[in-house]
Amino acid sequence: MMDDDDIPSLPADALQALQEFYNERDTRAKQFDQLKAQAEQEEQDRPKKWSMEYFTEDWNASQFWYTDECATTYARQLLDSATDASAVAVVSAPSVFIQLKNLLSAGAYSVKPRIMLFEYDERFAVFKGEYTYYDFANPTQLPGELKGKFDRIIFDPPFLNENTQTKTAITVRWLSRNWNAPGTQSVTDEKPKESLRLIGSTGERMKPLVSKLYGKVGIRTTNFEVEHAKGLSNEFHCYANFECDAWKWAA
Repeated sequence: MMDDDDIPSLPADALQALQEFYNERDTRAKQFDQLKAQAEQEEQDRPKKWSMEYFTEDWNASQFWYTDECATTYARQLLDSATDASAVAVVSAPSVFIQLKNLLSAGAYSVKPRIMLFEYDERFAVFKGEYTYYDFANPTQLPGELKGKFDRIIFDPPFLNENTQTKTAITVRWLSRNWNAPGTQSVTDEKPKESLRLIGSTGERMKPLVSKLYGKVGIRTTNFEVEHAKGLSNEFHCYANFECDAWKWAA
């Protein structure tokens, strides 16, 4: 048996830091439990304002949340001119999904389009009916009833490489109601379809590949400055197939 004097102990400052870590972890867990309960009651009670603070970033999973201002700008462009028949797909951009919910819950828009988050992080499953598990490695392994149902899509692939970007593009195409640039339609269409409103938010170095993958739908680099809440060393661009008050196409 070891005497008390033989039991190793941590310095006071290390013990304090460890206690602060546990306190923060417990606080986050409590906040997440509150969020889960809030989401389950959303249909009965008017929800409070949602926040990404409930969802800590996992940098190993390439999770980098936008600032609230940036995410709200994206959300507004997805909702602009939307109708009750519109459907918005958010692919790997949960902070935009949260701001979509905030805008719609606050009554900022009179319409109620369908919104759906496609995301690998299953913490977002608390939003029942608005979350679909998504792994870019299996780009079309999704519920069949969602194929071709979305006319407004934002995508932010988790990694800046050709494999991830290409597989995400397969998903975006699979989800899209049509694959035509705004103002055009296929000769096979019996009646005009609502134009696809497409936004991409990804690294600057992905520009040539983004242009190649989404060229048919008219996507181009814009002058909108993408901002992340905790900063990011990689330069990001906003790509879109439309201009708006928030951005213009870059020269």
